[in-house]
Amino acid sequence: MIHQFKYGVDQLTPGKALAIADGHVKGILVPEVADRIATSYGHVQTIVSQHSTVYGINTGFGPLCDTRINEEDTRTLQYNILQSHSVGVGNPIPVTIARVMLITKVHALAQGYSGVAPATLERIIWMIDEHITPVVPEKGSVGASGDLAPLSHLFLPLIGLGEVYYKGQRQAAAAVLQAEGLAPVALGPKEGLALINGTQFILSFAVTALQRLHNALETADIVGALSLEGLMGTARPFDPRIHAIRPFPGNQLVAHRLKTMLDGSGIMAAHVDCGRVQDPYSLRCMPQVHGASRTAWLHLLDLVTIELNAVTDNPIIFSADDTISGGNFHGQPLALPLDYATVAAAELGNISDRRCYMMIEGRYGLPKLLIEDAGLNSGFMIPQYTTAALVTENKTLCFPASADSVPTSLGQEDHVSMGSISGRKLHQVIDNLEYILAIELLYAAQAVNFRRPLTSGPVLEAVHAFVRETVPFAAKDRIFAYDIQQLHTLIRQQSIVRVANETALANHLSLNGIYHDQFGFY
Repeated sequence: MIHQFKYGVDQLTPGKALAIADGHVKGILVPEVADRIATSYGHVQTIVSQHSTVYGINTGFGPLCDTRINEEDTRTLQYNILQSHSVGVGNPIPVTIARVMLITKVHALAQGYSGVAPATLERIIWMIDEHITPVVPEKGSVGASGDLAPLSHLFLPLIGLGEVYYKGQRQAAAAVLQAEGLAPVALGPKEGLALINGTQFILSFAVTALQRLHNALETADIVGALSLEGLMGTARPFDPRIHAIRPFPGNQLVAHRLKTMLDGSGIMAAHVDCGRVQDPYSLRCMPQVHGASRTAWLHLLDLVTIELNAVTDNPIIFSADDTISGGNFHGQPLALPLDYATVAAAELGNISDRRCYMMIEGRYGLPKLLIEDAGLNSGFMIPQYTTAALVTENKTLCFPASADSVPTSLGQEDHVSMGSISGRKLHQVIDNLEYILAIELLYAAQAVNFRRPLTSGPVLEAVHAFVRETVPFAAKDRIFAYDIQQLHTLIRQQSIVRVANETALANHLSLNGIYHDQFGFY
C-alpha cells in the first residue's frame, strides 16, 4: 500500500518530498484543504470585483506595480507573466529536482494564502502522479522575487506551453495535454503570480543536496576509517572522553562511528606498541573535520525543513480586505546555509585528498605508490592528481554566491540572494566530492590488502570485500579510471553506506549511537 501525504496538513520533510518524487508516497488534497484554498481564491475574486488595488492581481509586476490593470485583463495578465518570465537558459535541471519543485509548490499553495483555485493544484498533482515533468532550464534565477524564471518554465505546461518529459520522451506540453484529453488550465487573477513567486527552485536543490551530502558524510567516515586501517593509525583520538569535554554533537557522532568501526580490529591490535606518538591531522582530526561538516549539514536540514512548510508567495492573501506585499520570496534564508554547506562538502574532499597522498608516500610499511614493483609500474601515483584537481576546483566553487547582489527590475528588486547559484554550486561540489571519495576508497582498499593476513572489524571487512567484488587488487598498472568510475557508482548509489549499515545491524552495532534521531535524514 502506498502511503499518503496530505498537502497543506502534514509536515513536509526532505525525505517525504523525495519519497513523493520517487512515487513511494502519494500526495493528496483533503477536503478541508480544498475548502481553505477555495476560500483564498474567493478573496481574490472579491478584490477584483470591488476594484481594490492589490499588487499582482490588478497591477503590473515589479517596477510596473503602479500600473493599474482593468478587470477584464486580470486573467490575461497571469498568462502574460508566465510567458514573459520564461527566460531560463542552460541545460535542463534533473527530473527529480523538477518534480520536487512541483511538490513543494503544491504544499506551499495548499497553506491557503495565495489565492489559487483548487483545480489548478489538482492539475499540478495530476502531473506529479502521472510523472509528467516540465523541462526547466538551470540558469536565470537571482533568488529574490521568487525563482521567477525556473518557476515560469515549470508552469508553462499548465497553460499548454513549454515542454515536458512524458513517457520517457521530451515533448511539447500542448501535444501531451491533447494526448491525455485535457485542456490547458484557465488561470484566474493572481494565479500566474502565485505560481512563480517562491523559493521552490532553491529549495529543491537544497532538498536533493541534503540527501547527497548525507550519503557523502556517511561514506567519508567509512572510507576514512578504512584508510586509517591501511595506514595503521590509532583509534585513541576517537575516545568518547575527549569529545565529552568539547561536546560538538557532529564531532561526537563521527568519533562514535569511527570507534565502532575500528573496535575489534586485528590490524589495530597488531601495532598497539609500535611507538608512533600521534597520527597526522587527516587521520587524527576526522571527528573535528567531518564533524564540522555534519554540523553544517544539520543546520541546512533545520532551515530547509522550515522552508518546506512555509509560504513564500507575494502578496499574501489573509482576506479580501487584508493583503500584504512582503518579502517571503527572498532566498537569503537558504542562500547563506547553502553556501556554508558548500564549504562543508569541499572540506570533506580536502581532508580525503590528504589521506590519499599519505597512502602513496611509502610510509608506515606501505610500498611507495601502493604497488610492489614501482618503477616499471607507476602504481597509484596519478589518481591523486585527480583528487588534487578536484579539490582545487571545489575551492574555486566555494566563493559564496550569497555575498553578491545585482539589482534587477529597474531597482525595485535592489537586493537579491543569488541562492539559486548557491544551490547549483553545492551540487557541483558534491559531484567532485563523490569522485574524491571513490579514489580514496580505491587507495584504502589497496592499502588494507598489504596488511593481510590481519583483518579489521566486521563493518570495514564487509566494505572491503564488497569493493573487491567490483575492483580487484592491483599488482600492476591498469586503467584506473575504470576502477574509479565503478567505485563512484557504488558511492553515488549509496551502496557503501548500505553495506556498512547492514553489517553493523547484523553484528548488533550502532553506527549512529544516541544521535540517530537527531541526525536521521527521514
